[in-house]
Amino acid sequence: MKDIRLDSPLNGRLVELSEVADPAFSGGAMGMGVAVKDPDGKVVSPADGEITVLFATKHAIGIHTDEGADILIHVGLDTVKLNGNHFEAKVAQGDRVKKGQLLLEFDADAIRAAGYDTTTPVLVTNPADFGTITIALGGQEITSSAQKDEEKPAAEADDELAGLSKEARVARLIEKYVGGMGNVRNAEHCATRLRLIINDKSKIDEKAIENIDGVKGQFFAAAQYQIILGTGFVDKVFAEFVKGTDFGGMSNKEEAYAQMSVVQKISRTLGDVFVPIIPVLVATGLFMGLRGAAQSLGMSFSDNVLRMSQILTDTAFAFLPALVCWSTTKRFGGTPVIGIVLGLMLVAPQLPNAYAIAGGEAQPIPMDIFGLTVPVVGYQGSVLPALVLGIFAAKLQKWLKSFVPDVIDLIVTPFMTLFISMLLGLLVVGPIMHTLELGIFGAVQTFLQLPMGIGGFVVGGLQQVIVVFGVHHVFNALEVQLLATTGTDPFNAIITGAIVAQGGAAVAVALKTKNPKKRALYISSAVPAFLGITEPAIFGINLRFMKPFLYALVGGAFAGGVASFMHLAGTGMGITVLPGTLLYLDHLAQYILVNVIGFGIAFGLTFTLFSPEE
Repeated sequence: MKDIRLDSPLNGRLVELSEVADPAFSGGAMGMGVAVKDPDGKVVSPADGEITVLFATKHAIGIHTDEGADILIHVGLDTVKLNGNHFEAKVAQGDRVKKGQLLLEFDADAIRAAGYDTTTPVLVTNPADFGTITIALGGQEITSSAQKDEEKPAAEADDELAGLSKEARVARLIEKYVGGMGNVRNAEHCATRLRLIINDKSKIDEKAIENIDGVKGQFFAAAQYQIILGTGFVDKVFAEFVKGTDFGGMSNKEEAYAQMSVVQKISRTLGDVFVPIIPVLVATGLFMGLRGAAQSLGMSFSDNVLRMSQILTDTAFAFLPALVCWSTTKRFGGTPVIGIVLGLMLVAPQLPNAYAIAGGEAQPIPMDIFGLTVPVVGYQGSVLPALVLGIFAAKLQKWLKSFVPDVIDLIVTPFMTLFISMLLGLLVVGPIMHTLELGIFGAVQTFLQLPMGIGGFVVGGLQQVIVVFGVHHVFNALEVQLLATTGTDPFNAIITGAIVAQGGAAVAVALKTKNPKKRALYISSAVPAFLGITEPAIFGINLRFMKPFLYALVGGAFAGGVASFMHLAGTGMGITVLPGTLLYLDHLAQYILVNVIGFGIAFGLTFTLFSPEE
């Protein structure tokens, strides 16, 4: 059988598919190949051939090479949701291309800033036609061998489907085994998967769907039931599946949001607001960690160097309300630049600085409003006032646009939005939300500082349960407030133990599993946990068997308790486990100890007490 060797179509860092935080790719269901981390924003053709697939969203492109390989290049994970933003196609479907020809350009920084992983799988989707598949980049290359999947029993074949095309047959069988179209709220698809919003999950026959000839896998993620069909084929199945329906009016994201509980909606909204600003806070935390590590080693800095480092570490938090208000206004459909200006108004230099007031160096400005004296202050480091003001401004702008004539909209709407929102923010929303914020923050700090690490024990033991229910984004606001107020994030130190514990339990399950194919799948699901992403390990392994998940909670509880007992705190947020090491350069030994405890307890309990049923 012929071997194939290709040059990577992107520059970056070549990694195994198992490191991709998406089971559709990491498990090999879509094909064999590699992934490119931190790509530079250009996709070139890896060989002479023809463009067979180019999605309107431009995030994925398929090539049929002259050697007979079908290649899929999928830029980033879940980037279909960007609707083509930050992508520019240089070719069209059906074009002939030469090796090295530019196919796509994309803004990797903008995609990351929008909260998406830019790791790009490069797959040969017909690996059974080749012996070994080698993809090279610079001096690095990764080789994989095409192995036939184990024979799977054919799904039930109805007589009335015998004369249908393959895509129509697959569509009808999917319809049957998801419980009928009455159980499907909405449907859409990306480059590789049919994505369904389901009314009643109990009606789905997952085993039967996996056994349909043409289906490469299925799983639930982000409130969607995702069925892996493969590039090109998914378009045809989708067209057959939605025939005679009115699907397509509302996006799956909106449908998924509509199905969430109130707590999940709040959590998802906070995630949408804070995820875009986390990269800035991560970078700031890294700067603080590096400076702290250098100073702990006895290095001294001149006043100018120290001042420059403070600009790097303090700016984001000094203007934090501007970042929060910008992201909130954007999330709720307002004009982002109005959010930025409103946030800057909350920290205007004419107002007494919040840090100076806390240090006794300044006093609030008293203003009499209808007989009440309102203390007017700056809101440096505050979150809630900017969050609520951003929501109000977005809603007010939409309301004004509903009746302000187009000819004066450009002048009247921004003016009235800024004027009303500023008065409300400084005189009403700001004081109320700041008082509430201080109360919540004080209660959280008191809980985390309970003696003997009790607070960390409770948080570490329950944090991954909260992840399962999809409401963990609610802690983003808490972590931002902790960093803005104290300069450190003890919550990050607690949850890193909970995260690595899930990875430890998943590794133990993999090592105790005798089936080599399952073992490889389990290991690929466990790896992302050591990079801070636990969903593949939780939903792919631990929660399915339950006991490993519970043992991991025990490991997370003890790790969190030790972190809290040692008063360990990171200099930033957003990264944990291996990448999180950069936030603890001045307390590296303690951080390693917390991770070892979480991993060791979860691994030990699972390996000793759990027996997987093959």
